[in-house]
Amino acid sequence: MISVVIPTFNEEENIAQCLVSLCHQTVPRSEYEIIVVDGGSKDATCEIARKYADLVFTQTSRKVGGARNDGVNAAKGEIIATTDADCILPSHWIKRIGEDFKNPALVQLYGPVYPIEEGLRNKFSLFLANSFSRIGYYSQTFYYTLGCNTAFRKDAFLRAGMYRCIDAGDDLEIAMRLKDLGSIKFDEKLKVGFSMRRYKQFGTMQSIYEWISIVSDGGESAKYSYTQKKYK
Repeated sequence: MISVVIPTFNEEENIAQCLVSLCHQTVPRSEYEIIVVDGGSKDATCEIARKYADLVFTQTSRKVGGARNDGVNAAKGEIIATTDADCILPSHWIKRIGEDFKNPALVQLYGPVYPIEEGLRNKFSLFLANSFSRIGYYSQTFYYTLGCNTAFRKDAFLRAGMYRCIDAGDDLEIAMRLKDLGSIKFDEKLKVGFSMRRYKQFGTMQSIYEWISIVSDGGESAKYSYTQKKYK
């Protein structure tokens, strides 16, 4: 069993396409479950999610990392996969995760992202992000395990202490703890469609600058907030 955990917050415009893509995987639906952990949406996010997901509930922990932790605690699967509500998952995504975890030494898996929206600028931005992931992985200096496209063994994740409930950088930080419990893999074929809406509305350089500032401050900042942005 693979449990897919998706944090949400006012995602009525995006959640359906994400969940539909998850419901049309190449493996039987009985081999995975979909868990939506909502951050107190004021729109129809939860109502839409209940049409597709196995479990929908409101988070009790702080931040996106806390929502994922809540989802893990409710999960039935031995393997946990996480993605975001505005992502689109290729039909082989679940199958690929299952195949990679046939390696008993593997504790965490992650892969690259591609832009859902068209445009050379979007492709170039994610080319840089994916290059950053590859540099960290192949140099074994850091693991840029984006929460929109990662998976891990539940028991190892719990032993590592789960995600820190911070505003940004929790995906980097958990990987550094998980690597002490087993191997981490960057799978080039484990791709996910990623929405560029944050960068389109708030600017690529500004968004990156805010993320770096928050991470540099230990994951929390009095000046910037990275999560629960209001989109047009």
